[in-house]
Amino acid sequence: MKAAVISIFAIVLLYGFKSDNKTLPQLGIIASLDKDSLVYAAGFRLNGGSVGALISPSLTAEKFQQNLDRIKKSKCKIYLCNVLFPGKMKIAGPEVDEQKVLAYIDSVFLRAKQAGVKVVVLGSGTSRRIPDNYDIQKAQTDFVTLCKKMAISAQKHNVKIAIENLQRKESNFLNTVKAAAKVVELVNHPNFGLNADIYHMRWENEPPQNIVDAKKFLIHCEIAETEKRTVPGIKGDDFRPYLSALKESNYKGPLFIEAGFEKASDIELSFNYLTKQINEVFMN
Repeated sequence: MKAAVISIFAIVLLYGFKSDNKTLPQLGIIASLDKDSLVYAAGFRLNGGSVGALISPSLTAEKFQQNLDRIKKSKCKIYLCNVLFPGKMKIAGPEVDEQKVLAYIDSVFLRAKQAGVKVVVLGSGTSRRIPDNYDIQKAQTDFVTLCKKMAISAQKHNVKIAIENLQRKESNFLNTVKAAAKVVELVNHPNFGLNADIYHMRWENEPPQNIVDAKKFLIHCEIAETEKRTVPGIKGDDFRPYLSALKESNYKGPLFIEAGFEKASDIELSFNYLTKQINEVFMN
């Protein structure tokens, strides 16, 4: 009897607790295929990696097949890939080669579909950096036009693009959830949504309310501690105001940790630490 109770409790923690039509976000972490067993043992069931490492068109067919085999055998589901574009490929500003960009992303999304990757995160700070004093309105207009075409490719391959807000240290274009949400609104496509990165929000002193204001565009969320981008629990950051915004937004997607860690035990620490704060917010 005790074993059954424990099993049910574990399922609740890992896959979501439903109460009053609200569900706890499922936790994921970006930790590479090499860490699959550690991530699974810590309690995670969702993992992620970079486009370059897993599904880039620059990978040989042999290497990509090896990745597919490893993904198939992994204990955790490889839910997402991030770092969509290599730094030298411009997607904003005056040097965009649209034909090259669209050919590249079509190849990426094809491989994402083959790998079962559901979400590709569009951060790519270097790629989307614009020249100093460049017309920001023109940059946004041209970027929206390009993103509409990327969204069509994503739809063809049954993949979703999640555009990420990036702090000013990483890019000078779309630094807030509010700005990224405006792009999503203008693109207006079901395969193009918003990734609210709480780490970048906190660096930019962006209020949790902006998550609520952008809730209809929100398909993905990422998190890390502010000072050194460590996994939750290392410094003891309080994420509850932002988690409360997710609850208020009735957010149904996963919450992914994108952060550094020094030792294997940090992975389990982060799962337990963040689960505790999620439970405190969502179950009250």
